[in-house]
Amino acid sequence: MRLAPLSAQALLRQHGLRPKKSLGQNFLVDEGWLQRIVQAAGVGAQDEVLEIGAGLGSLTRHLALAAARVCAVELDGRLMGVLQQTLAEFRNVRLVQGDILEMNPGEWLQSSGYLVAANIPYYITSALMRHLLAAERKPRRLALTIQKEVAQRICAAPGQLSLLALSVQVFGDARLEFCIPAGAFYPVPGVDSALLSVQLYPQPLIAPADLETFFSLARAAFSHKRKMLHNALAGYASLGGAGAARLLQQAEIDGNRRAQTLSLAEWGRLARVFREGQAG
Repeated sequence: MRLAPLSAQALLRQHGLRPKKSLGQNFLVDEGWLQRIVQAAGVGAQDEVLEIGAGLGSLTRHLALAAARVCAVELDGRLMGVLQQTLAEFRNVRLVQGDILEMNPGEWLQSSGYLVAANIPYYITSALMRHLLAAERKPRRLALTIQKEVAQRICAAPGQLSLLALSVQVFGDARLEFCIPAGAFYPVPGVDSALLSVQLYPQPLIAPADLETFFSLARAAFSHKRKMLHNALAGYASLGGAGAARLLQQAEIDGNRRAQTLSLAEWGRLARVFREGQAG
């Protein structure tokens, strides 16, 4: 089945609508890029796909052609009439209106290991990834169109790691698949985009028992990322300077380093040493 291109301008005009800047509405309209996203997401005929920010249905249609089922979530109730029109011929699409950050995707998806493929509003990138990666029923793969610079930060190596990068990389292999020029969207955003893929690991790289400690330690360290670790962690859990130095020494980490230089393995070791010290 060959899909006829959608005209975002014509659809919006027909329904008397304008894109809402406050909702980050930049609709991906280039058919070539839409097809590449579906391919990069690895969508197959047996897959269930969660799409977030269905917009006008441009990507939804391509997902529906490739997948067994698609659950398309859209926050803006104004667009539901447009989506019902553009998706009328697809019987394997379920439309859900609401805020994905207040929803449990597992309620709509029949299988674990579902896929997420979406052109998301840039402003919810961090919150959405935390929401999906912390869900009881996790996807097996994410394919998200996000701001190019944010995708680069998420895929960074030790030395340039951010709290966001750690929060994603602990759960899966993050890769920048390709960049998408601003001109592929309507209205045209002020930045270029990229497709970020995250293939989730069977288990997080840090032991489940240490995950909560890992995140709290990392938040404390990155809140003072310009400081050396022995100073950045002095205020954590009332450690004080001597306690932070002792913790880092026991974890075999140089206290003169900074948070962004630690690898996930080192963060895991630090979290384990702290937890075991608290338990002892």
